[in-house]
Amino acid sequence: MSEVYGNRRRRLRDRCAAAGSAAVLVSRPANVRYLAGVAPPGAVLLLGPREDTLLCPRTPNGDPVDGHLDEELRLTVLPAGEGDPAEAAAGSALAAGAESLAVEEHHLTVARHRALGAAAPGLAVTDLGPAVEQQRVVKDEEEIACLRIAAEITDQALGELLESILVGRTERHLALELERRLVDHGADGPAFATSVATGPHAGLAAHRPSDRRVEEGDFLSVSLGAAYRGYRCEIGRTFVIGTSPADWQIELYELVFAAQRAGREALLPGTACRDVDRAARQILDAAGHGEELPPRTGHGVGLEIGEDPQLAPAAMGKLDACVPVTVEPGVHLPGRGGVRIDDTLVVRQEADGGPELLTITTKELLAL
Repeated sequence: MSEVYGNRRRRLRDRCAAAGSAAVLVSRPANVRYLAGVAPPGAVLLLGPREDTLLCPRTPNGDPVDGHLDEELRLTVLPAGEGDPAEAAAGSALAAGAESLAVEEHHLTVARHRALGAAAPGLAVTDLGPAVEQQRVVKDEEEIACLRIAAEITDQALGELLESILVGRTERHLALELERRLVDHGADGPAFATSVATGPHAGLAAHRPSDRRVEEGDFLSVSLGAAYRGYRCEIGRTFVIGTSPADWQIELYELVFAAQRAGREALLPGTACRDVDRAARQILDAAGHGEELPPRTGHGVGLEIGEDPQLAPAAMGKLDACVPVTVEPGVHLPGRGGVRIDDTLVVRQEADGGPELLTITTKELLAL
């Protein structure tokens, strides 16, 4: 993996050198991890004219790096209470002869940005922009393998919950149990805050679990994901509790399922991101649910949930192969509940079988 991280840094350095930046400061944690393999709290990564350095504040146990540090990286641990690693990095870049430093202005506060200039007077500070985020969009097979394991863990946790008695238990209790099961099966932890929504809450995007108890006849919507070696997946399913579904529940579920299937089938290299969104959205819009739809029907996943690309009506750009995304249309009817169906997939060429489905828990409307 050391070679992988080194190649990632070289690609970024070459891009920045072509734009006139002699050194690069990466401060956003997910981007540090992508380029260095580890991201200790408070760490920054300096790609300097002579060497690459990971600068970290000292921790109480004395070892800020949890995991294997890339052997091509120099590690600098700052003494406790002795300044910001970003300021130290700027000073190091200046001392190494750099005349300019590209920084992630979208991550730095105004005060921190000013402090960099004060720490290295004469060093021109420029904006790196989302260069690392753009580089992260297309995943290598090592990254996809981590996502595949995260999806397997998530499917296991959800499958076990469905075998238990649900009536009478609270949304909050079910969410906590799901997160415990994720860890039990090998996850670093949940990829995001687990959502369990019942009855009138079902179908709401990112619903925060409450003390409402599961009742007979409820829709139950669940959204969860595992983080594995930093990589995060997402799955969402909707079920009916304890009885045969009502006609309106079957009709709504089949509608959302048709929209989700249309979105999944559109995931091919070269397809405009907005066209994937349109494929799912137009089915729900035609059925009269346009006003209830979320602003996007999917997004990229990787070291973060919700990274690029965005599958939304105004999204720019086209899909590439080896880009993992979610497809997650949903409809919520106020006072009644609703349906959300969410999968994580990897965009693949048609010759390779088309989109690779990572989350495989059944999408059949089950009565639990």
